Amino acid sequence: MKQPRGMMTRREMVKLSAVGLTVPTIIARTALGSEERLAPSERLTLGFIGMGKQNQYHLNAFLGMKDVHVVAVCDVDTTRRNFSRDKVNAKYGNEDCAAYNDYRELIARKDIDAVVIATPDHWHTHPIVDACKAKKHIYCEKPLTLTIAEAKLCIEVVNKYGVVFQTGSQQRSGREFRTACEAVRNGRIGKIKQVYASVGGPSKWCDLPEEPMEPGLDWNLWLGQAPMRPYNSILSPRGMHDHFPAWRAYREYSGGGMTDWGAHHFDIAQWGLGMDDSGPVEIIPPEQPEKGTGVRFIYENGVELIHGGYEGRGGVNFVGTDGVICVDRGKLQSWPEEVVKEPLKESEKVRLYESPGHHRDWLNAIRENRQPICPVEVGARSVTVCHLGNLAYWTGKRLKWDPKNWRFVEPTEANEWLDGIRREPRRDPWQLPTI
Repeated sequence: MKQPRGMMTRREMVKLSAVGLTVPTIIARTALGSEERLAPSERLTLGFIGMGKQNQYHLNAFLGMKDVHVVAVCDVDTTRRNFSRDKVNAKYGNEDCAAYNDYRELIARKDIDAVVIATPDHWHTHPIVDACKAKKHIYCEKPLTLTIAEAKLCIEVVNKYGVVFQTGSQQRSGREFRTACEAVRNGRIGKIKQVYASVGGPSKWCDLPEEPMEPGLDWNLWLGQAPMRPYNSILSPRGMHDHFPAWRAYREYSGGGMTDWGAHHFDIAQWGLGMDDSGPVEIIPPEQPEKGTGVRFIYENGVELIHGGYEGRGGVNFVGTDGVICVDRGKLQSWPEEVVKEPLKESEKVRLYESPGHHRDWLNAIRENRQPICPVEVGARSVTVCHLGNLAYWTGKRLKWDPKNWRFVEPTEANEWLDGIRREPRRDPWQLPTI
């Protein structure tokens, strides 16, 4: 949205014409904009950090929007970096897109309004903090962070610098999820007793063997805060790829299915329970934590959130005194059936945020100087539920959590795990950032 030096806006042209001054009769199409693209002064400039499968999806989406302009991409892998740069330049018909190995160079650019972060999970917090300090708006993939301490820090830094932040938990922008949560919040199935969320289990320590290094990959920077270990293509695939890499399975980089799909389904559970600014107060592991299913999260009002499916169904199942609602992507059912089929009545007062689409909602929020449907606290609170579940599985301990003060009540030594249970400390210089 920053006006390039020497560029005249439409408004300035109109003003000059009104006072009788002449303006050029031949003006570059790119200066005035077109049906396909707005004028430069009306576009948001974007930079992309981490150019794997997920950010290819985001890049394709934003390249199709006439009110944004992608000016830079960043990846520690040369192939992914150059592929993304060339894709942008081919779309715009020029060679203006810059490609960076180090995200800090991209964030240092004064002409970038906002960044889209889709790095591995252990690489979210540092770019978030640095982007906030540079006053750049942020779209960051879920799960938002690697640890609880990082989640709290993200809330603090976004609030301090006042940027517009969208967490990539896009199910909140889906009609079926909003309809389900509105029905729950308006009491259509009575008092909620339990919520079941069917997602994968916790991650494990990385035990992958060494492979020959991928040429053009900055492996040290890919590892970041994680311990130094030999390269393996399961963590950072060779070249361009069309799958989600399995770094998600390892504790050094992610929290497994608990944080991956948990950041989606536990997020909908939190939305339906009206707990966006809070969370559970007790986490109870199953009798056999090693099986990776069955952990129970107890909320202050007595509602139980259970990690697992309900009566053979996946997705998110809200179980109330008067019925059940099951919601998943492209699926919405209830018992009785009319619960989710009948429109809301005037007497049903809860109306949840209706998003025009997760990407568009973020752009609209930036232009309107407000927060979008899934702001930083929503993302941080939802991923914290995931982290609490993983801690219960990894330790087998019953945990009492104070969501208001972001600390464990019992056992108190669990507060040492707020920045994760680590085999080795963070590597320099990637210590927990300050704001």
